[in-house]
This record gives sequence, structure tokens and C-alpha cells, in this order.
Amino acid sequence: MSIEATNTFDAIVVGTGISGGWAAKELCENGLKTLVLERGRMVKHVLDYPTMNLDPWDLPNAGVTPEKVKAMYPKQSRWGFDETTRHFFNDDSKFDYDEVKRFDWIRGTQVGGRSLIWGKQTYRWSNLDFEANAKDGIGVDWPIRYKDIEPWYAYVEKHIGVSGEALGLTQLPDSVFLKPMELNCVEEHLKKGISENYEDRVLTIGRVAHITEGTKPGAGRSTCQNRNRCKRGCPYGAYFSSNSSTLPMAEATGNMTIRPDSIVCEVLYDKEKKRAIGVKIIDANTKEVMEFKSKIIFLCASSMASTAILMQSTSDVFPNGMGNASGELGHNIMDHQLGGGASGKIDGYDDKYYKGRRPNGFYIPRFRNINGSSKNVDFIRGYGYQGGAGRTDYSTVIPEYAYGGKFKEEMLKPGGWRINLGGFGEVLPYHENHMYLNYDKLDSFGLPTIVFDAEFKENEKLMKKDWIEQSQEMLENAGFKEVRANQRASFMGGGIHEMGTARMGKDNKTSVLNKYNQLHEVPNVYVTDGACMTSTGCQNPSLTYMALTARAANHAVEELKKMNF
Repeated sequence: MSIEATNTFDAIVVGTGISGGWAAKELCENGLKTLVLERGRMVKHVLDYPTMNLDPWDLPNAGVTPEKVKAMYPKQSRWGFDETTRHFFNDDSKFDYDEVKRFDWIRGTQVGGRSLIWGKQTYRWSNLDFEANAKDGIGVDWPIRYKDIEPWYAYVEKHIGVSGEALGLTQLPDSVFLKPMELNCVEEHLKKGISENYEDRVLTIGRVAHITEGTKPGAGRSTCQNRNRCKRGCPYGAYFSSNSSTLPMAEATGNMTIRPDSIVCEVLYDKEKKRAIGVKIIDANTKEVMEFKSKIIFLCASSMASTAILMQSTSDVFPNGMGNASGELGHNIMDHQLGGGASGKIDGYDDKYYKGRRPNGFYIPRFRNINGSSKNVDFIRGYGYQGGAGRTDYSTVIPEYAYGGKFKEEMLKPGGWRINLGGFGEVLPYHENHMYLNYDKLDSFGLPTIVFDAEFKENEKLMKKDWIEQSQEMLENAGFKEVRANQRASFMGGGIHEMGTARMGKDNKTSVLNKYNQLHEVPNVYVTDGACMTSTGCQNPSLTYMALTARAANHAVEELKKMNF
């Protein structure tokens, strides 16, 4: 019997990325017949990773994307891809958006979404983050605290596998760790230099969702091979992705029905029941319009896409979009600010090298505005650093060595050591940073174009100035030479951590979602991707998305048992 002939389910999950995969797994494992909808194509673990084992000489131009092809990706190419990964990024000619101010919305429209190409950096939040808005009088207060999400962090971490080092920091709670990856000798040098010169700072190996020992549940997930080809799709399932982990587990229950090429355009609402009753989709291939019914709905399509679906779900009950009585839907766009830091060289390690291609770097946790003893600065919140050291300047860059026997000899000699620190800063929620829909410009499916109008403001600029200065200072104090500032410009969206367009809150007059990620006005609709975030912290947010999703899915199951939906 076809899916269309049996179009009623217990649950519908929209999106298959990090949040959607977790929603599917939890709902299916709790016995719910679940329809999982993805607007992009099917990508099956291992089978659909065409470049996973290719070397540069296996690809034309050593894998560099020709300019005429890159021109088809004017926005996606801002982040950077080549012919080993391009197939996992949106084709801008098919899935475009507009921007009043530059906004880098990087998307992966396929089963697995951006879980295939994410950076895997995996950090818990602390009460410093959950209490920040209330303390600073910014935006609205989070409706939860660390204690509410801590058990869900642990639940998720035991499943995905997080490699890292315990530090005992209040601002960065420790996770359930697998053994950490190793720093190289120059990174150890900087770690020692920081510990000798600062009492408030520490350098550690990045906390990353890679299996460094044993196995984890999913499609045969095993230990990381240090190939650093993660964004191509990992045949070992060593890093966490929906494709290798949560979706296979959902499928194994027999309760999941997955439908790719399904563009969800509206959440359907019954005003008598005061509940959502399903979704309307457009088949991406045939453009046929169909409806599917369910008792609960999880929107996990990404911060902007989930919010666009709610905005498109208008009726006489919701003239401005479903769940938008507060007027906050689409507002408070946040991201993390990147771009800028410092780099330098160091002598004395020319006889040292490293083994493998570690898919990770080092991390310096936030040290600004931690407590009353923190040094006074002219901005609120804080930043961390991510970086790495390596022998990347090979002698072959010398023109005189570019041919002949000398070339062969010199290309085997690594150049000197270089190190780089890049800042990673919190962005505040501003109501005026928003997205809206342009119904005068419809796409090929008849849907309105998403338009972004958002920018970094004074607090972000002051923060960035400080992290550039501090990165130079730390390198110089640790004995690095030729230290120079990196002043790369950054734009909203460029952190690939867009958040906040349907924020959680305590009051339905100022927020869209409650403490369990439910729409205040439609409690059987949950939003658990970046849209739900009330502030950004300075840590990578994906672990928090996963924990919130697992928590919300289990709450939905309990509400169904109580027959509240």
C-alpha cells in the first residue's frame, strides 16, 4: 500500500538534519508511527558518498571547482566547497533567497541535511548562558536552566560519542567523554604558554562528535581513522550524522516512513480542536500537492526553513503565521560571529611532525565576563577560540624549486610551523534582525522567497576587536614570532549557526515556544532546531539542539499517553 493511501501517522517530522534525525529516532523508538519528510534527495549512508575515498589525483583539477560551475553557487560558495563536497551543498539556482544586507545562509538540501557537513564541535552550555538574557536585560529570559537539560546532554552524548578532555569549568560543563584526540607539539607549546601567563584561560583539544574508541549505535559506527574527509560522508560512521546514526536506528524500529523530495509548505490546523492536524507538501519532482495527517508535528527543517513554514501557515486564526501572536516569529535572528584572530610562527620544532589528519583543532573556552573577578571590558557576553597548528608552508612555494630534481627533493621537506587562532563570539538577540517572506517573488514551487535583514551591531564589533587583540597577545606571550592579526570580514549567517526566529520563552506575549519547545498557541507542534534558541552562547549549538529535541520528543510521547493531543 502506498504512503499516499495511508496518509495518517502518529507523528510527522519535518527535516532530517541533526534535530530531525533525533526526533525521528526518539519518536520511532517510543512506538510512534512516524513520517519523516525531507525537501531534498535521498542520501543513504555509505552508498551515496561518491567521493569518500578519492584522492586529489582521482579528480579533475585535483578537486578544485571550476569557476563556471562555482558561478552557479554564488551564496553557497561563500563558505567554501570543492568537488569532493559540492554535492552536499544547495544549488543556488534552484533554492535561492534574498538579502537586504549580506546573509550567508548555507544549506544542505538532502536527507541528513548539514549533519553530513557540520564541524562536529560539541559543547555543553552552562547556567552562565541560560541566565544571560535575564541578567543583562536583553531579549527574553530562557524558560529553562542547565539542570533541565543536563540529563539530556548526557543521554545524547552517550549515543553520539564525544571525544574530549574534562576541565571542571563552570562556564563549560564537562560532557560524557571518549578519550581525547592529541594536541601536537606546537599546540602543547601554546597550552603551556597560556597556563604560565594567564590564570583565567586554558587551552584544550576540541570536543568533537567523533568515536575515538569502540563503537556507537547506528549503521556500524566505528573508530575515527583520522582521514579528515568528514564532509564527504564517512564510510566508518565515525563522526555523528543523521545518516549513520539516528535515521538508521529509527528505520530499524519499523515505525519510520521517510519521504524525500517533499517540500512542506504549510502546517494544517483545526480551529475547533485547536490543534494542528498535519502538513501540506509539494512533491519536488511532480509538483503534486498532498496532505498528511498526524497527532504531533516536529519542525526541524533549520531555523529559517521551519519559521518560513510557520509564516506560510496562515488562516483566520493565524493571519500572521501559526503561533505568531507575540509578533516575534521571524525576528531575533542570531548566529555566531567568526572572522578575525591571529597567526604566528615558531622555531625549535623542525624535527617534529604529527601523525594522520586529525579532524579537530584546539579550543580556548570563554574567559570574558565569567564572574565578578573577570577583567572589565566594554562589551557583554564572551567568545572562545578555535584553532590549530601545522607544518603547512612547504618549500615548494619557492619559485626556484618549482621544477626538476630540486623540486622533487624539496617537496618532501615540510616548511616551518604555523599556528592560527580564530575567535568565535556570541551575538545578541535584536528584534530588528529578522526575516520575512516576499510573495511578489515566488519560486518554481509557488512559494515566497525568504528575505533576510540582519547585521552585527556595536557589541559584536567591540567583542571582535578584543578577541583579535587577545589572540595576538597570547601568541606573543607564548614566544611565537611574526605574529599578525587576521582581520577577515564576517557577516550574519557565516557562522552556519543561524538561530532565534521562533524563540523559547516564559510568556506567550514575547515568545513563540514554551519550555518544552511547543508553540504556545498550538501545543502539538514542536520546533527543536535553531529557531527555538533564545540566545546563542559562544559554544557551537548542535549538541544543545540534539538535547532539546530528545527532551521534547519524550515530552510529546508522554503527552500522547495522557491523551492531551
